[in-house]
Amino acid sequence: MLTSTMPVRLLGESDRADVLSLLARSPIASAQLAERIEAYGVSAWRTGGQLLGHGPRSHLEAVCWRGANVIPIGVSTHFAEVLAADRRGVGSIAGPAEAVLDLWRRLGPGWGPARLTRPDQPLLVTGGPAAVVPEPRVRLVRRRELSLLYPASVAMYTEELGVPPIEAEYQKRVASLIRARRAYAWIEGGQVLFKAELAVVTRHTAQLQGVWVAPEHRGRGIGSACLAAVVEDGLRRLAPTVSLYVNDFNSTARRVYAKCGFRQVGTFATILF
Repeated sequence: MLTSTMPVRLLGESDRADVLSLLARSPIASAQLAERIEAYGVSAWRTGGQLLGHGPRSHLEAVCWRGANVIPIGVSTHFAEVLAADRRGVGSIAGPAEAVLDLWRRLGPGWGPARLTRPDQPLLVTGGPAAVVPEPRVRLVRRRELSLLYPASVAMYTEELGVPPIEAEYQKRVASLIRARRAYAWIEGGQVLFKAELAVVTRHTAQLQGVWVAPEHRGRGIGSACLAAVVEDGLRRLAPTVSLYVNDFNSTARRVYAKCGFRQVGTFATILF
């Protein structure tokens, strides 16, 4: 519960310019939250969540999105006081590692054990074409191909997170990315060989998510060429950079990203429930 004596306050539409100014200080790391604010504003009735702020008006020091997921940008010791009773319904805490891990240190004793903790996820970015010839068969997924893409998306999600997605919500999300012309795939003979999405887009970056190669086609070196095609189109159509975060232990993916010219600019962390 927020009180008048706390340095954390619930932000509203009048704070929008201050919020965007804060997020612009770290435009790659704050892309997920920036896209939401740019599209819908700050008011809870529009965004489906609440945005907490630490610091006086015009001098915000940190913000924290509170919804189905928690996204802290900047460190405030007081966010945990507000979130302490919010464990039910929260799927994850994700964002810049310093803020996420500080928040989890404070919330962990009360919220109980996490299902997965990923404290070291390199945040990568590229602003130029990959030094790899793009795979010409990678293209935007067509609306009528949702039934082909969706099973591959579920396989990627389950492999990555260890549990299947909530079907209705996830299918809606995949369909929305297809409609927005942000879903890419190499589809041959009715089979998805490769897929990826530019799932978050701001004026600064397009964030790559959901990169997946069909298991029977792994180890053939197609990932780099397919990824190069996605990067090429994203830079041409959507944003001046393409970014992503990757698990530190995923050495195969990290080699592919390095081959495509991505460099590390920060570190993310994710706590999954």
